[in-house]
Parts: sequence; structure tokens; C-alpha cells
Amino acid sequence: MEAGREMTPPTPSPAVLRSSLLPLATAVLALGVFAADALTPADWVFSGFYVLVVVMAGRFCRARGLWAVSGGCSALTVLAQFIARHFERRGAQIAYIGAFNTFDTIVVIELATYFILRGQSANAALQRAQADLARVSRVTTMGELTASIAHEVNQPIAAVVTNAGACLRWLSVEAPDLEKARAAASRIVRDGTRAAEIITRIRQVFAKGASERRPVNLNQLAQETLDLLGNEAARHAISVRADLAGDIPPVWADPVQLQQVVVNLVMNGVEAMKDIQGIRELCLETRRSSDGEVVVSVYDTGVGLPPQPAEQLFEAFVTTKPQGTGLGLSISRTIVEAHGGRLWTAANAPRGAIFRFTAPVVDGVRPAASALANLRQ
Repeated sequence: MEAGREMTPPTPSPAVLRSSLLPLATAVLALGVFAADALTPADWVFSGFYVLVVVMAGRFCRARGLWAVSGGCSALTVLAQFIARHFERRGAQIAYIGAFNTFDTIVVIELATYFILRGQSANAALQRAQADLARVSRVTTMGELTASIAHEVNQPIAAVVTNAGACLRWLSVEAPDLEKARAAASRIVRDGTRAAEIITRIRQVFAKGASERRPVNLNQLAQETLDLLGNEAARHAISVRADLAGDIPPVWADPVQLQQVVVNLVMNGVEAMKDIQGIRELCLETRRSSDGEVVVSVYDTGVGLPPQPAEQLFEAFVTTKPQGTGLGLSISRTIVEAHGGRLWTAANAPRGAIFRFTAPVVDGVRPAASALANLRQ
């Protein structure tokens, strides 16, 4: 602190000033009502303004204090009526009217006190309910977050386990196939790196970090996804085909997030076909739409779409799989829409389903807009 410099006391906030002036204003109003009631004829009903005193007291008093204010107002009503009758002496009829007004005012004061206390009790119960709801909401959000992280990381970890098993099989034969084992080990490294990138993206979301978007070759991303999930498809005797258009321009995207969408859609197709009889074929297609966007489509010949409206499939925790979390399509749509695209589904003929999403191409303007959006996050 600098020498000789006086400390300035903090200025009370308007809310503090209001809370300190309200009891004083209530007391002044009560005295004013008493004076008016005592100095006017006995048949005048100034005492009715005590209800306003009780209402004001209800802003800062609880049960005991409010009943004390109510009793004090009732006592002042009787006292004022006694003073008015003592100095006025206008006959029995006026005295009767004054007594009736006094009784009526006391009843109204007590009823007002009762209903104010009921309102306070209801408000307290509402606040408790809101606090309980907030706690439940936090617990639910934590559960959703845990399920989301588990869903995101489960696929690369499952791929690591699958490739590790394949690597061990190639090494355990009498004549180890080192080339195939080396390829499986490389896939393990790739999948482990991908799991780490997913965790990094999740941490960036909660740290408000900017999404790392750059030009992405969707054909290359689609082929990498099929290579990633090829063993899973082969395990269920599913034929996988890539139909990748050659004129696909790069799109402006976060490659990890966009690949997660493709992985989710391909895995949904695999799971829809693994238990059916007949042709099991999955096709991953890329093409350019008439309005210039890139369209990625995943066709399967599985069980098809459920009877409920297709839009419900994209809601959180809605799933048609016994062991599903109901988060894959919801997360996928969120990612696609954050990239400026859209995700939808349709029936495949003669059997199965089609899932499609769009992604905007790099046009020289969109990267700058995306960078600006990232700065605003």
C-alpha cells in the first residue's frame, strides 16, 4: 500500500441497499397507516393498508418474524380504533361499524400472512427441487460423457486387440510370417495413435481448443477406414467394396473427427449384416453432388431401418442393437453438422440401409471462415 494513501470503503451494491432499506420502509409505512387510522373517523378503513405492510415484510421475514409483524399490525389496528372512538364519540352506529372494520381488517391481515407463508414454503420447495434437478442433470451429463468417450475410444482399442491377435498368430506358426506380423504391428501403432488423437480432441473440446481442420482427401480417408475395419468385416464374411470417384476435391475438415463418422457408419453396416443369411455386402462410395459438395455413402445389405421414423435414429441413446449405446449416430451427426454438412439415412434396395453425409469442399473462402469460427470458440 502506498504511504499516505487513504483506503476508500467499498460502495454498497444496489441490492444490498434495497435489502437494508426495505425493513425501514416497512416500519415507516406501518406507523403511517397507524397514524392515519387513529386520526380519521372510526368508520374509515385505513387499516386495510396493513396488508401491504405484511406483504413487504414477507420479502425479508420468515415464519416467526412474519407472524410477529402480523400480530403487531393487528394490535395497532385495535389501538387505532380505540383512539378514534375515544376522541370522536359519534354514537353507537359508528362504533359498531368501526368494530366490524377492525375485525374484518384483522382477518384479512392474518389470511394475507397465511398465504404469504404458503407461498414462501412453495418457493422453498421449488428451489430444493431445482437444486435436486441440477444435481441429477450433472450426474446424467457425466454419464453421457462417460458413455460418449467409451464409444469413441472403443473402436480403435478393439482394432488394436484384433491386430495384436493377428500378429501373434503370424508369429506362432512353425514358419513365422514376419512380413504379415510387421504389417499387423504397424496397424497396432496406427490404431493406438488414433485412440490418442480421439482423447486429444475430447480434451480440446472441454478446454475450448480450436479444432485442427485442414484440407482432407476423402477418398484416402475412406480407403484408410476400410483398411482399418477390414479384419472385422472379414471375420463376419462381409464383402467390402469401395466406389471412390476420381474427381473428388479436398474438403475442409478435422480428419480424426471425420474418420470417426465414417468408422461409425461402416461399423453400423457391419453389425447390421453379421447375423443375417444371404448376401453380406458393404459399399463405401464417394461422389460430388450437383451443388458442389462431397457426398459419402455407406450401403449395406443388413436388416434395414427400424419401423420408427428415421430421424429418431440420430437422437442420443436411441439404438436398435442389444449392446448399443445409442450414441454413434448422434455423435456422427453432431460432427457432420459442425463441419457444415448434413447426415441422413434411407432404405437400400432390395434390403439394407444407406447412410449418407456431405462435407463442404475447400473453396478458398471456407477455410478462412472456419479459422474465424475456431478463434471464437
